[in-house]
Amino acid sequence: MPVLQFREALREAMSEEMRRNPDVFLMGEEVAEYNGAYKVSEGMLKEFGPQRVVDTPISEAGFSGLGIGAAMVGMRPIIEFMTFSFSLVAFDQVVNNAPKMSYMSGGQFKVPVVFRGISGPGQQLAATHSWSVEALYTHVPGLKVVVPTTPAEAKGLLKTAIRDDDPVIFLENESMYGNKGEVPEGDFLLPFGVADVKREGRDCTIVAWGQGCITALAAAEQLEKEHGIRCEVIDPRTLRPLDLPAIVRSVKKTGYCVTVETGYPTCGIGAELAALVHEHCFDDLDNHVVRVASLDVPMPYSKPLLQQVVPSVQRVADAVKKAVYFKG
Repeated sequence: MPVLQFREALREAMSEEMRRNPDVFLMGEEVAEYNGAYKVSEGMLKEFGPQRVVDTPISEAGFSGLGIGAAMVGMRPIIEFMTFSFSLVAFDQVVNNAPKMSYMSGGQFKVPVVFRGISGPGQQLAATHSWSVEALYTHVPGLKVVVPTTPAEAKGLLKTAIRDDDPVIFLENESMYGNKGEVPEGDFLLPFGVADVKREGRDCTIVAWGQGCITALAAAEQLEKEHGIRCEVIDPRTLRPLDLPAIVRSVKKTGYCVTVETGYPTCGIGAELAALVHEHCFDDLDNHVVRVASLDVPMPYSKPLLQQVVPSVQRVADAVKKAVYFKG
């Protein structure tokens, strides 16, 4: 299998789907002439032309609404937000229109639109450009929320998202775009609602996704090397639909659970997972679920401060040791 960067895997997924289906098009700020703010769409304008790779004004509410309307009449738009922090400008369109049209029309309208772009703290993007929006959008019935961790998942899940008849929130992270990994060629799709066991273990379950999963894997490696603690790392890959049975199976095996997220702790995904694990695994747990999240403050620009705010390998390792009562 070829080795691709995360951004290249996303580009391959979009390009393959646009070749396959003429109703698929990409729209967003700087996606065409500039080749994408993070070069995800590099070369796509040359191949597909300005009718299918469309530069927009700085008007998220406008082009999000345009994309929803296009989806309702049979197109399959991919709407790129330069950052999902900007999606808050289009919050009415994304949460009040797209996910409700099928329900309110009795199924007469489908809304096969993909909203994709960067979410969460990247490399010093400061407070207003660093929202981890998983909790905001996972809260909404009718939306599907996808967070790939590897380049292969970026391709397989994005192709599935583009073919889905419901609106999909597809969350990436700036710091992951250069990550490399093997990516299957051809028509490779991954199903929604199926978690991946990124690392098998027996001593503690860590549930993490996207950027947080990469941190969790590094922490798991450190814990095994230094203390012999073998963590099982579960990556949900999609937060809605959620593969709860996979998480429950792991927690029943290990007896302990830690969640890792780059979002905030208050009303976050980790809080929901903790509630679900306590509800479904109460008799199997030997301690309460321990949550690791970004500190409950606006995201700083300063690099040293940023490193203090977001989950670190050491914070995850310390959370696992706390969960399993490790005293060494």
